[in-house]
Amino acid sequence: MPVHQITDPDDDRIADYRALTDVELRTRWEPPHGLFIAEGELVLRRALRAGYPARSYLVDAKRVDQLADLDTGDAPVYAATQDVLQQATGFHVHRGVLASFHRRPLPTAAEVLAAARRVLILEDVNNHTNLGAIFRGAAALGIDAVLLSPSCADPLYRRSVRVSMGEVFAMPYAKLDPWPTGLDQVRDAGFTVLAMTPAPDAVPIQRLTPAQRERAALLLGAEGPGLTAAAQAASDVRVVIPMRRGVDSLNVAAAAAVAFWELGRDDPPFDGA
Repeated sequence: MPVHQITDPDDDRIADYRALTDVELRTRWEPPHGLFIAEGELVLRRALRAGYPARSYLVDAKRVDQLADLDTGDAPVYAATQDVLQQATGFHVHRGVLASFHRRPLPTAAEVLAAARRVLILEDVNNHTNLGAIFRGAAALGIDAVLLSPSCADPLYRRSVRVSMGEVFAMPYAKLDPWPTGLDQVRDAGFTVLAMTPAPDAVPIQRLTPAQRERAALLLGAEGPGLTAAAQAASDVRVVIPMRRGVDSLNVAAAAAVAFWELGRDDPPFDGA
Protein backbone atom coordinates (compact mmCIF):
# COMPACT_ATOMS: atom_id res chain seq x y z
CA MET A 1 0.00 0.00 0.00
CA PRO A 2 1.84 3.14 -1.15
CA VAL A 3 1.66 5.97 1.39
CA HIS A 4 2.06 9.65 0.49
CA GLN A 5 3.47 11.85 3.24
CA ILE A 6 1.74 15.21 3.79
CA THR A 7 3.73 17.96 5.50
CA ASP A 8 1.66 21.01 4.53
CA PRO A 9 -1.91 21.29 5.96
CA ASP A 10 -2.85 23.39 2.92
CA ASP A 11 -1.81 20.66 0.49
CA ASP A 12 -4.54 20.48 -2.18
CA ARG A 13 -4.40 16.68 -2.14
CA ILE A 14 -6.19 16.68 1.23
CA ALA A 15 -8.73 19.40 0.40
CA ASP A 16 -11.57 16.99 1.20
CA TYR A 17 -10.56 17.06 4.88
CA ARG A 18 -10.17 20.78 5.40
CA ALA A 19 -12.14 22.53 8.18
CA LEU A 20 -14.12 19.46 9.23
CA THR A 21 -15.53 21.22 12.30
CA ASP A 22 -17.18 23.99 10.26
CA VAL A 23 -20.70 22.56 9.95
CA GLU A 24 -22.00 25.25 7.59
CA LEU A 25 -19.01 24.94 5.28
CA ARG A 26 -19.10 21.14 5.25
CA THR A 27 -22.82 20.93 4.54
CA ARG A 28 -22.31 23.31 1.59
CA TRP A 29 -19.25 21.41 0.36
CA GLU A 30 -19.87 17.70 0.80
CA PRO A 31 -23.23 16.89 -0.87
CA PRO A 32 -22.61 19.03 -3.99
CA HIS A 33 -19.20 17.42 -4.40
CA GLY A 34 -20.66 13.95 -3.86
CA LEU A 35 -18.50 13.05 -0.87
CA PHE A 36 -18.66 12.37 2.84
CA ILE A 37 -16.06 11.85 5.55
CA ALA A 38 -15.74 8.75 7.74
CA GLU A 39 -13.89 9.07 11.04
CA GLY A 40 -12.32 6.09 12.78
CA GLU A 41 -11.23 2.68 11.57
CA LEU A 42 -14.48 0.88 12.48
CA VAL A 43 -16.64 3.39 10.64
CA LEU A 44 -14.31 3.40 7.65
CA ARG A 45 -14.46 -0.38 7.34
CA ARG A 46 -18.26 -0.38 7.62
CA ALA A 47 -18.48 2.15 4.80
CA LEU A 48 -16.32 -0.08 2.63
CA ARG A 49 -18.41 -3.17 3.47
CA ALA A 50 -21.55 -1.23 2.55
CA GLY A 51 -20.09 -0.63 -0.90
CA TYR A 52 -19.17 3.04 -0.72
CA PRO A 53 -16.08 3.67 -2.92
CA ALA A 54 -13.22 5.48 -1.20
CA ARG A 55 -11.78 8.69 -2.68
CA SER A 56 -8.78 8.84 -0.34
CA TYR A 57 -7.52 8.04 3.16
CA LEU A 58 -5.84 10.39 5.62
CA VAL A 59 -4.18 8.83 8.66
CA ASP A 60 -1.88 9.62 11.52
CA ALA A 61 1.59 8.57 10.34
CA LYS A 62 1.87 6.38 13.44
CA ARG A 63 -1.28 4.42 12.49
CA VAL A 64 -0.65 3.57 8.86
CA ASP A 65 -0.35 -0.12 9.76
CA GLN A 66 -4.04 -0.16 10.80
CA LEU A 67 -4.95 -0.05 7.11
CA ALA A 68 -2.29 -2.48 5.92
CA ASP A 69 -4.83 -5.23 5.14
CA LEU A 70 -7.12 -3.01 3.05
CA ASP A 71 -7.27 -3.15 -0.70
CA THR A 72 -7.20 0.60 -1.22
CA GLY A 73 -7.40 0.32 -5.01
CA ASP A 74 -7.00 3.67 -6.74
CA ALA A 75 -7.70 5.67 -3.56
CA PRO A 76 -4.48 7.31 -2.33
CA VAL A 77 -3.37 6.95 1.28
CA TYR A 78 -2.01 10.12 2.85
CA ALA A 79 -0.16 10.20 6.16
CA ALA A 80 0.69 13.17 8.36
CA THR A 81 1.70 14.07 11.88
CA GLN A 82 -0.97 14.92 14.43
CA ASP A 83 0.02 18.57 14.20
CA VAL A 84 -0.57 18.66 10.43
CA LEU A 85 -3.82 16.71 10.79
CA GLN A 86 -5.11 19.16 13.38
CA GLN A 87 -4.19 22.21 11.33
CA ALA A 88 -5.89 20.76 8.24
CA THR A 89 -9.07 19.42 9.85
CA GLY A 90 -9.55 21.89 12.71
CA PHE A 91 -9.59 19.30 15.49
CA HIS A 92 -7.42 16.71 17.22
CA VAL A 93 -7.91 13.54 15.18
CA HIS A 94 -7.60 11.25 18.18
CA ARG A 95 -8.95 8.23 16.29
CA GLY A 96 -6.10 8.75 13.85
CA VAL A 97 -7.99 7.58 10.75
CA LEU A 98 -10.11 9.52 8.28
CA ALA A 99 -11.39 8.64 4.84
CA SER A 100 -13.23 10.49 2.10
CA PHE A 101 -15.90 8.47 0.28
CA HIS A 102 -18.03 8.92 -2.81
CA ARG A 103 -21.74 9.16 -2.11
CA ARG A 104 -24.19 6.88 -3.89
CA PRO A 105 -27.46 8.02 -5.49
CA LEU A 106 -30.31 7.91 -2.99
CA PRO A 107 -33.20 5.54 -3.71
CA THR A 108 -36.65 7.01 -4.12
CA ALA A 109 -39.16 6.91 -1.29
CA ALA A 110 -41.22 4.43 -3.32
CA GLU A 111 -38.25 2.06 -3.63
CA VAL A 112 -37.55 2.25 0.10
CA LEU A 113 -41.18 1.66 1.03
CA ALA A 114 -41.54 -1.31 -1.33
CA ALA A 115 -38.81 -3.22 0.51
CA ALA A 116 -39.82 -2.36 4.09
CA ARG A 117 -42.30 -3.60 6.69
CA ARG A 118 -41.60 -0.99 9.37
CA VAL A 119 -40.26 2.48 8.65
CA LEU A 120 -39.18 5.61 10.47
CA ILE A 121 -40.04 9.10 9.21
CA LEU A 122 -38.23 12.19 10.54
CA GLU A 123 -39.37 15.79 10.28
CA ASP A 124 -36.88 18.66 10.68
CA VAL A 125 -34.35 16.65 12.73
CA ASN A 126 -31.30 18.89 12.33
CA ASN A 127 -29.12 17.86 15.25
CA HIS A 128 -26.45 15.57 13.80
CA THR A 129 -25.81 13.80 17.11
CA ASN A 130 -29.49 12.96 17.52
CA LEU A 131 -29.72 11.87 13.90
CA GLY A 132 -26.79 9.48 14.25
CA ALA A 133 -28.19 8.03 17.48
CA ILE A 134 -31.60 7.54 15.86
CA PHE A 135 -30.09 5.68 12.91
CA ARG A 136 -28.12 3.42 15.27
CA GLY A 137 -31.27 2.61 17.25
CA ALA A 138 -33.27 2.03 14.07
CA ALA A 139 -30.68 -0.45 12.78
CA ALA A 140 -30.58 -2.30 16.10
CA LEU A 141 -34.31 -2.40 16.88
CA GLY A 142 -36.11 -3.58 13.80
CA ILE A 143 -36.65 -0.55 11.58
CA ASP A 144 -36.22 -1.39 7.91
CA ALA A 145 -35.78 2.07 6.39
CA VAL A 146 -35.81 5.81 7.13
CA LEU A 147 -37.59 8.61 5.28
CA LEU A 148 -36.45 12.21 5.83
CA SER A 149 -38.35 15.43 5.36
CA PRO A 150 -36.52 17.85 3.01
CA SER A 151 -35.28 19.95 5.95
CA CYS A 152 -33.63 17.11 7.89
CA ALA A 153 -29.87 17.06 8.44
CA ASP A 154 -27.56 14.98 6.28
CA PRO A 155 -27.14 11.43 7.68
CA LEU A 156 -23.70 11.23 6.06
CA TYR A 157 -22.32 14.26 7.86
CA ARG A 158 -19.24 13.18 9.84
CA ARG A 159 -20.79 13.57 13.30
CA SER A 160 -23.93 11.64 12.35
CA VAL A 161 -21.86 8.85 10.85
CA ARG A 162 -19.61 8.69 13.92
CA VAL A 163 -22.44 8.68 16.48
CA SER A 164 -24.26 5.98 14.52
CA MET A 165 -21.05 3.90 14.56
CA GLY A 166 -21.45 3.57 10.81
CA GLU A 167 -24.99 2.18 11.02
CA VAL A 168 -26.17 4.92 8.65
CA PHE A 169 -24.60 2.74 5.97
CA ALA A 170 -26.79 -0.22 6.94
CA MET A 171 -30.11 1.66 6.83
CA PRO A 172 -31.79 2.42 3.50
CA TYR A 173 -33.02 6.01 3.53
CA ALA A 174 -34.62 8.47 1.16
CA LYS A 175 -36.09 11.97 1.06
CA LEU A 176 -39.87 12.28 1.34
CA ASP A 177 -40.92 15.24 -0.75
CA PRO A 178 -43.21 17.20 -0.92
CA TRP A 179 -43.74 17.60 2.80
CA PRO A 180 -46.02 16.78 4.54
CA THR A 181 -48.27 15.69 1.68
CA GLY A 182 -45.68 13.03 0.87
CA LEU A 183 -47.09 11.12 3.84
CA ASP A 184 -49.96 10.18 1.52
CA GLN A 185 -47.44 8.10 -0.43
CA VAL A 186 -46.53 6.23 2.75
CA ARG A 187 -50.17 5.54 3.50
CA ASP A 188 -50.84 4.45 -0.09
CA ALA A 189 -48.02 1.92 0.28
CA GLY A 190 -50.00 0.23 3.06
CA PHE A 191 -48.45 1.82 6.16
CA THR A 192 -50.16 3.32 9.19
CA VAL A 193 -48.52 6.67 10.00
CA LEU A 194 -47.99 6.96 13.77
CA ALA A 195 -47.18 10.50 14.91
CA MET A 196 -45.19 10.67 18.17
CA THR A 197 -46.32 13.47 20.47
CA PRO A 198 -46.41 14.13 24.24
CA ALA A 199 -50.05 15.29 23.94
CA PRO A 200 -52.18 13.89 26.78
CA ASP A 201 -54.97 12.83 24.40
CA ALA A 202 -52.65 10.70 22.23
CA VAL A 203 -52.92 6.90 22.24
CA PRO A 204 -50.38 5.20 24.55
CA ILE A 205 -48.06 3.39 22.19
CA GLN A 206 -48.43 0.06 23.97
CA ARG A 207 -52.19 0.17 23.26
CA LEU A 208 -51.95 0.22 19.49
CA THR A 209 -53.98 -2.47 17.79
CA PRO A 210 -52.30 -5.34 15.91
CA ALA A 211 -53.50 -3.79 12.64
CA GLN A 212 -51.87 -0.46 13.52
CA ARG A 213 -48.61 -2.21 14.38
CA GLU A 214 -48.56 -4.49 11.35
CA ARG A 215 -47.01 -1.99 8.94
CA ALA A 216 -46.07 0.95 11.09
CA ALA A 217 -44.52 4.20 9.87
CA LEU A 218 -43.29 5.98 12.99
CA LEU A 219 -43.15 9.76 12.60
CA LEU A 220 -40.93 11.87 14.89
CA GLY A 221 -40.07 15.56 14.97
CA ALA A 222 -37.10 17.61 16.10
CA GLU A 223 -35.88 17.95 19.66
CA GLY A 224 -37.90 20.68 21.39
CA PRO A 225 -40.58 21.69 18.90
CA GLY A 226 -41.60 18.14 18.02
CA LEU A 227 -43.86 17.49 15.06
CA THR A 228 -45.56 20.33 13.25
CA ALA A 229 -49.34 20.56 13.39
CA ALA A 230 -49.45 19.85 9.65
CA ALA A 231 -47.49 16.63 10.04
CA GLN A 232 -49.69 15.48 12.90
CA ALA A 233 -52.81 16.26 10.89
CA ALA A 234 -51.45 14.18 8.00
CA SER A 235 -50.87 11.14 10.22
CA ASP A 236 -53.28 8.31 11.01
CA VAL A 237 -52.78 7.98 14.77
CA ARG A 238 -51.13 10.24 17.36
CA VAL A 239 -49.22 8.15 19.88
CA VAL A 240 -47.45 8.90 23.16
CA ILE A 241 -44.93 7.18 25.41
CA PRO A 242 -46.53 7.46 28.88
CA MET A 243 -44.30 9.36 31.33
CA ARG A 244 -43.99 9.35 35.11
CA ARG A 245 -42.84 11.78 37.82
CA GLY A 246 -43.94 14.79 35.80
CA VAL A 247 -41.44 14.26 32.98
CA ASP A 248 -43.05 15.58 29.81
CA SER A 249 -40.79 14.04 27.15
CA LEU A 250 -37.56 12.24 26.29
CA ASN A 251 -34.66 13.17 24.05
CA VAL A 252 -35.79 12.36 20.51
CA ALA A 253 -33.20 9.59 20.09
CA ALA A 254 -34.24 7.99 23.40
CA ALA A 255 -37.94 8.27 22.53
CA ALA A 256 -37.26 6.73 19.14
CA ALA A 257 -35.46 3.74 20.69
CA VAL A 258 -38.34 3.11 23.14
CA ALA A 259 -40.86 3.29 20.32
CA PHE A 260 -38.79 1.00 18.06
CA TRP A 261 -38.62 -1.62 20.79
CA GLU A 262 -42.33 -1.39 21.56
CA LEU A 263 -43.34 -1.76 17.92
CA GLY A 264 -41.10 -4.80 17.52
CA ARG A 265 -41.73 -6.54 20.83
CA ASP A 266 -43.81 -9.30 19.23
CA ASP A 267 -41.36 -9.96 16.41
CA PRO A 268 -40.00 -13.51 16.10
CA PRO A 269 -36.82 -14.18 18.09
CA PHE A 270 -33.72 -12.61 16.56
CA ASP A 271 -31.72 -15.14 14.57
CA GLY A 272 -28.49 -13.15 14.32
CA ALA A 273 -28.90 -12.30 10.62
